[in-house]
Amino acid sequence: MSLSNRLRITEIFFSLQGESVSSGLPTVFVRLTGCPLRCQYCDTAYAFQGGEWLTFSEIIKKVTDFGAAYVCVTGGEPLAQKKCKELLSLLCEQGLNVSLETSGAIPIDGIDPRVSRVMDLKTPGSGEESKNLFGNIELLTEHDQLKFVLCSREDYDWAKMILNEHDLFGRMEILFSVSFGQLRAQDLVNWILEDNLIVRFQMQLHKLLWDDEPGR
Repeated sequence: MSLSNRLRITEIFFSLQGESVSSGLPTVFVRLTGCPLRCQYCDTAYAFQGGEWLTFSEIIKKVTDFGAAYVCVTGGEPLAQKKCKELLSLLCEQGLNVSLETSGAIPIDGIDPRVSRVMDLKTPGSGEESKNLFGNIELLTEHDQLKFVLCSREDYDWAKMILNEHDLFGRMEILFSVSFGQLRAQDLVNWILEDNLIVRFQMQLHKLLWDDEPGR
């Protein structure tokens, strides 16, 4: 088997999208193995290692067999595997609505423009703020989404500062969510309303529906 046309995959499964602007839509998830970050709130540490090597054709067959219109490539950090970008284009060629969940720690250039990039900029509370590549922000378009997982009021204020410094309001969809068990959703909602902040509050549906079971 050629090493050039395969990726290490932790799981491929069919569920509802739990977050982002497509929240609630039936979606196939392709979870790639590996991540260079160690966010203190990470809920997918099981994807740091292991997995199974699958060819592009095997991955695409597994995805299309579900018959869904939406596919989300996630991790771990999917871009840690260089061939991820090629897979994204191949999925687009299948006529699928393709999104990529990625951190702000790896360059997001060179990704097929048909892909919606959901970039999770790491807050101070994540423990990985120093890994952010802020140049990525300038590459985002109205087709993309910028996500902040907030652990505290300090994280909220930091996120507002970043949005103002980079003049991001109105340039792309901005998502605010709480770190599960660390910040009350009600508190975040109140802060957003008090500031009349033009961001989309979101909750992770998979945690509410299935208690965050892997593969759901």
